[in-house]
This record gives sequence, structure tokens and C-alpha cells, in this order.
Amino acid sequence: MKRILSLLTAAVLLLSGCSRAPVSEEPDTDLISVGVCQIGAESDWRVANSESIKGTFTEENGYQLYFEDAQQKQENQFRAIRRFIQQQVDYIVLMPITETGWESVLQEAREAGIPVILVDRMVDVEDETLYATHIGSDFLQEGRTAMDWLEQRTPEGKPLSIMHIRGTMDSSAQQGRSDALEEALGRHPDWTLLTRLDGDFTQAKAYEVVNEFLAGQPEPVPIDVVYCENDNEAFGTIQALEENGYPCGPEGVTVISFDATTSGLELCAQGKIALEVECNPLLGPLVEQAIRTLEQGGTLPRQQYVEEKTFTPSQVTESLLAGRTY
Repeated sequence: MKRILSLLTAAVLLLSGCSRAPVSEEPDTDLISVGVCQIGAESDWRVANSESIKGTFTEENGYQLYFEDAQQKQENQFRAIRRFIQQQVDYIVLMPITETGWESVLQEAREAGIPVILVDRMVDVEDETLYATHIGSDFLQEGRTAMDWLEQRTPEGKPLSIMHIRGTMDSSAQQGRSDALEEALGRHPDWTLLTRLDGDFTQAKAYEVVNEFLAGQPEPVPIDVVYCENDNEAFGTIQALEENGYPCGPEGVTVISFDATTSGLELCAQGKIALEVECNPLLGPLVEQAIRTLEQGGTLPRQQYVEEKTFTPSQVTESLLAGRTY
């Protein structure tokens, strides 16, 4: 059921601090209205995720989409959700930038009778009934998969010097992938954490912080492994390392990355990225399936994890790259 947009809400929309796709002022009452609150466009993964959502929730498919780009700010996400509540949308789809701070606004959505579907990242709330379901990746398992691979190729007792490039702090992806590395470091006393740097899931920030770290060393430091928490961080890190005389590949630094975007897989095929752990952004159809289930009065599991693969250079084929849509 499509609810009516008030004149007051229309005025509020014009004053919004968020970037959004255009919407009509008079919604079609035959369409299911979906308000999507995206984090931003910080990475290739995020862009592909947004395109999957936009390509799914079209008028041709029976939906009216309200899409908000929060530009990497949680306060913008709060405002977007409250606009969706004022608009009385049928469903809210939220990609939370961090896990904490969501209780109040999710309670407001529940009081308005609007189910909230979490996509990609999770929220940390005492009452899990504040959201209908979470659809995304098991980030801790992704990290453990990467560490299993590193353990299998590293002889017992061999020292490793590891550089860690973290994603957006306190996000689900950062926490899960970081925790997996910490677990592995605890198992291997010969593995040394050289440094932790905050790349914020972006190429530019990773390039900046790696350059700053290397410039601050009185002499070249040994770097055996770089653990980047997404592809864009890997792109910036590889560029910075190689500009500073650290080749990446079989005879140099071992780079581990997450996402397995086309650009990441191309670098993997070249040998510059040793391991790509897939993180599937094409979640639009799964979100639509969840909404259709709710429309029919069904129930949803609390967690819905997507299936994902890993890739090493020998596994990246031309056909794989040709069929990649992100």
C-alpha cells in the first residue's frame, strides 16, 4: 500500500542535506514505496551495490524508490530515515555506516509500522526486533577465510611482517575483517603487526596513509603482507608501495584484499593481489525477495548471508572477468 506524501514532507525534502535520486511529488498509490538510505559512493563496491538496488526497485517492477546518499555521514542517515517515516513509505532499506547509535531512529520506524531491512552492514542494538532482517556478508568469516589461506601458504614458525589497512572504523566490515586478523596474530607469535592504518575503504585515503607511514621511517622497513579491507584500499596501497620501492607480487609484498571487483580481479590476474575474497554487492534481488515475503505475510530469518568465493591469480580467467558485472 502506498501512503500519501504530505505538503510538509515535500518542503522538508527540498531542504535536505543528502543527495538523492529525483522522486515524484505525487506517489503512485499502486506501487510499493521503498526508502533506501545508502552510505555513499566511497568505493567501486558501494557504487555496484547502489546500482543493484536502483535496477531492482523500478516502477516497472512495481516500486516507487526514494534513494538517499548519506555522503558518509551517520547524521544524514538519521535525517533520511526520519524523512522516510514522514513520507510513510512501506519499507526502509538501510546500509548503516557504523553499527552503533541506531536505537532511537529504528524505534521511530517501528512505531510508524515501517519494517526496516538492513543491507550490507549490521547494527548493534539490544532489541533485534527493531529490524526485519539483515542481508549481506559474514565479514568475520571472510577474514577467517583470508587468514586460513595465509596460514596454509606460510611455513610454521616463519616470521611475517604485516601491514593492516582498516576500513571505516566501527563498521561491520571493518570489525569482522579486523577481528579475523587479530585472531590469526594471536595464533602465530612469529607474525608481527607492523602498523595499523585507517584507509576508510577509499583509494585516496589508503594511498595517503601508506605514503605517510613510509615517509616517517628512518630506513626501509620489511613488509611481507598487506591486509587491505577492500579493493579500493588495495589500489591505493599498491600504488604507494610501488612508488616507494616495494614491488607487489610473488617476489615482493603479498597483498590480500576483499570485494573481488573487476578492477581487483584484474590486479589479481597480474599477480599484484595475491588473494581476493569476494564480497557480493548485488543484493537488490535478495532485498526484493524479502519485501515480497513480508508483503505476503511471511517471516524472515534474522540473518541472510550471501555465498561468496575466493580468487588467486591462477583462478582469474578471461571468462570470469568478461562475466563480472561490478
